[in-house]
Amino acid sequence: MNDDDAPLERYRRPDGLDDATVEALGKLSEALEVIEHARGHLYAFHRLTGKADFALGDAAALLRQAGHHELAEQVEQELVGRNVIEGRWTFQIVDEYDETYYGPCKELERQAREKLADGRKHLFEAEMKEDRRTHGLKHHEATPPSLRDLDS
Repeated sequence: MNDDDAPLERYRRPDGLDDATVEALGKLSEALEVIEHARGHLYAFHRLTGKADFALGDAAALLRQAGHHELAEQVEQELVGRNVIEGRWTFQIVDEYDETYYGPCKELERQAREKLADGRKHLFEAEMKEDRRTHGLKHHEATPPSLRDLDS
């Protein structure tokens, strides 16, 4: 492979790093990506629940305007601002997820990369790219030309 078509140094396996470790770090990274995805869904749940709460408030106001005061009062008292689980609004769930699960997972993945691979990310994927791409073919380059000079 010529140097113009090589991956950036940050995507190259450090000397002495074995296949099993690269695979294990890749699996750890994959797990973190799934956790990130789940976290995104949790934030979507948070946003959608908040939007629903405001819509409930609007519905109560419209019911009141339409003369349905008792039903409007019931919606406001029983549903608007209601906890989604015992004692918690969604922001509290998000915070607890971040503090209890997401944060420690992200930190341990970072520590593993620092200890085992000089902090390098995505080594497994970078090697997969090298294996799967057609070297020398346009749109199969290792990296954009604009980044090659920055890697020196």
